[in-house]
Amino acid sequence: MSAADTTTPAKVPPPRQAPPPAVPEAPRRKRTAGGAAAPWALLSPCLLILALVLGYPLVRLVTLSFQKFGQSQLWGFQPPESVGFDNFSKVLGDSEFWAVVVRTIIFAAGSVIFTMVIGMLIALLLQRVSGWVKMLINIVLVASWGMPIIVATTVFKWLFDSDYGVFNALLSKLPGVDMIGHNWFASGPQGLAVIMLLVIWGAVPFVVITLSAGLTQVPKELEEAARLDGAGAWAVFRYVTLPVLKPIVVMLTTLSVIWDMGVFPQVFVMRGGHPEAEFQLLTTYSYDRAFVVNDYAQGSAIALLTVLLLLGVVAVYMRQMLKIGEVE
Repeated sequence: MSAADTTTPAKVPPPRQAPPPAVPEAPRRKRTAGGAAAPWALLSPCLLILALVLGYPLVRLVTLSFQKFGQSQLWGFQPPESVGFDNFSKVLGDSEFWAVVVRTIIFAAGSVIFTMVIGMLIALLLQRVSGWVKMLINIVLVASWGMPIIVATTVFKWLFDSDYGVFNALLSKLPGVDMIGHNWFASGPQGLAVIMLLVIWGAVPFVVITLSAGLTQVPKELEEAARLDGAGAWAVFRYVTLPVLKPIVVMLTTLSVIWDMGVFPQVFVMRGGHPEAEFQLLTTYSYDRAFVVNDYAQGSAIALLTVLLLLGVVAVYMRQMLKIGEVE
């Protein structure tokens, strides 16, 4: 055996592969000043209309709330006087104002709770009826939703009339119940309950239609899987349906609070244009101070405080929507 046979052949390293050619980057488009200004140019007509329709009244409202402005200033006999925070001090120091605030919050809370509960129940029931029944109910809901507030208020005023009211006649058909001649507006709580029923009747259609659209986005597979795992109807609704509907429920609740805090024509028309002290809400109380007592500055201060209260509701709504967006 020779030395050449016993020598281990050297390992040759594999040839290096050439790196792939660099892909040329696409040239970045520079955002021009004209492209950035185009959206604002398209929005400018809408912003101008909002500034004229909402901006000027809001600025005027804030200005009046810091002035002394009555009939003398309205007719030009005396110039408006700046009084600082005196109007707010008088309003916040008035016990009647705080009674109106509590009454308004209770009225709005009751209206929103009953509206959302009734609307959710009807929307869930619509998922279990036939097509023609669902279409018929939707037509009725849209018709009631489109009815003018003045017409609906007049109808409810007739339904609960003490002498010719249908509601009293129907209740009197029950054994042991005699409601003939009963005046629902003799006391504040009963009268506000009737007005609350009117507000709920007008708000439920929008809630039902919106929730019905949201229920179509709930995955049926998740509901079936939950039922196979032994979940009941309430568990399926709580852990499957409600989380999907949460953004819609938050939006509807916030809008309902804003709308029900601003209820005015229902109370004003139901009480013949002169709501008693037991029926005063923030909107009617501000109107009463401005156009009945002729203290426009104090009425503006009450209206501004109402706006600030509603801004707090909007802030809570925005916070909830941001949380939902972060989770998604």
